[in-house]
Amino acid sequence: MASLEQVRDYLGSWFQLGKRVILPGNAEPLLPKTVLQGDRYSYDFALAWKILMQHDLSQCYLEGTTQSIADLLSPAWVIESCARCNMPVPMLDLGQRKELSCPCSDLELWPNTELPSPRSPVSSQDQLEQIRDRLRQNTPKSRR
Repeated sequence: MASLEQVRDYLGSWFQLGKRVILPGNAEPLLPKTVLQGDRYSYDFALAWKILMQHDLSQCYLEGTTQSIADLLSPAWVIESCARCNMPVPMLDLGQRKELSCPCSDLELWPNTELPSPRSPVSSQDQLEQIRDRLRQNTPKSRR
């Protein structure tokens, strides 16, 4: 079962490539103008996520997919990496696997290794601290 955080990161990655979340009825599809802001998701993304959470998730889905957001949060689904583009893609976790297509299948110029891949927010400070800690572990005591 995909967690809310995994679904949020999944949508955040696809939003960066211009995919929208289709909402029920006549509601305007969701596509935040900005997804990342420094080391966190942007205000636009947070607002889109809040709007999404106010809808019937069984009627909401990522453009180019057939699984609803509610499906992704059920025990039958997990989010894995696409074999073609390494982007997050939903897959059945239980029972016989159906052939599923990745939302990248209708993106003509994707994957494009010349461009940075979409990503989740990263805290530069946390990353630098992890590098520092690894360096301290590998440095002989006489050099400290």
